[in-house]
Amino acid sequence: MTGVPMNQTASRALPVQDARIYPRGGLDVLSRAEVARLRDASSGGMHELLRRCALAVLTSGSASDDPRAARDLYPDFDIQVLQQDRGVRIDLINAPAMAFVDGEIIRGVAELLFAVVRDLAYTAIELGPEYAADLESSAGITNAVFGLLRNARILKPSDPNLVVCWGGHSISRDEYLYTKQVGYELGLRGLDICTGCGPGAMKGPMKGATIAHAKQRRAKTRYIGVTEPGIIAAESPNPIVNHLVIMPDIEKRLEAFVRIGHGILVFPGGVGTAEEILYLLGILLHPDNAHLPFPLILTGPTIAAPYFEQIDRFIRLTLGDAAAERYEIIIGDPVTVAKRMVAGIRKVREYRIEHKDSFFFNWAVQIPEDYQQPFVPSHEAMAALQLRPGRAVHDLAADLRRAFSGIVAGNVKEDGMRRIEEFGPFEIHGDAAMMQALDALLRAFVEQRRMKIAGEYKPCYRVVT
Repeated sequence: MTGVPMNQTASRALPVQDARIYPRGGLDVLSRAEVARLRDASSGGMHELLRRCALAVLTSGSASDDPRAARDLYPDFDIQVLQQDRGVRIDLINAPAMAFVDGEIIRGVAELLFAVVRDLAYTAIELGPEYAADLESSAGITNAVFGLLRNARILKPSDPNLVVCWGGHSISRDEYLYTKQVGYELGLRGLDICTGCGPGAMKGPMKGATIAHAKQRRAKTRYIGVTEPGIIAAESPNPIVNHLVIMPDIEKRLEAFVRIGHGILVFPGGVGTAEEILYLLGILLHPDNAHLPFPLILTGPTIAAPYFEQIDRFIRLTLGDAAAERYEIIIGDPVTVAKRMVAGIRKVREYRIEHKDSFFFNWAVQIPEDYQQPFVPSHEAMAALQLRPGRAVHDLAADLRRAFSGIVAGNVKEDGMRRIEEFGPFEIHGDAAMMQALDALLRAFVEQRRMKIAGEYKPCYRVVT
């Protein structure tokens, strides 16, 4: 890709720069319809969404998790996608100067910017209103996830080696250093990393693996970031991500993790991490997935032991001891974590060969449709969740996941924050013992500062027993 600097301008807030850039490779051409959708801010157009996502990429490395912060700092930023005879051109107006060096856009930033344009263009056309009927079935949603990943060139027919790392964006220094150590041990063993693409536990494993891959002279490495429009502004891509894909919503994002990952590591985190754990456990506890090998390891430094003890207690209380049998907790031992993950992925490889399933996309795992359909966390929807014992564990896990998803929305997603500001905190109702455990877990997240990178946290929820 090439970047042609235009005039450098002065902003009321921070230094900005205009630029004209041309992609190389996967985004040489877009259809007229795709370009029109990306430029049009009305009639179903996606220009405002494109602007928000592009600004998140251009401010990569930001220490804020307020999705409105970058827009407030760069109120005059705009992006235009133009189709020319020789391909696509992107014009940046009043773009953050931090994305440039000596007038040239940083190459990695430009690559992620084109990934934003690519994925939003694909979503606008291939998943537009005219295809709504295709997304009403479980198979149709899985095919849509496959199409998005294939279009983003994420799917590679190679031996299983992709470890998904989940964890919080707001973690302590010791916890962050531990994620780097684990990533380093994974990288030494030839494993690639996939995360939610943001800071904290999403950046550390990639950073550690980068050094290990360099030591092992691995030329083709994958640091995959999977995000969605509602979260990218609060968790802008970290600089190590070299493959970015933007899924349309959190449910397709979570399905993408499960379909492309060969094993999952969970580091300390907050409500988003709890949501991810409950999502995966609910799927693994489904009867159709009882014999499916899928290594799941919860790990952190010694200081994180109480955190995982509390998570483990909550899972056993709500989903039962059978749920705890699907994961292993390893504290303070990066080498053992890496060795166990390698052994687990070896079993995944053998299973895929035996059942003739692909290495690059897990078709065998059954994901119920209620895990796939988007959950809109309104006050009514949050209050209607059925959080009580006696239900099938995978059904209960689905509603518990939705409860945490709503809190994530209220914390860092613009629509959710606006609802909280207008109508007050979400109310979460349910069984008394379950609600007490949920309240204790959420209070611990607040006390441990796992809800917010900076500033005081004001709860967006109220637990009602």
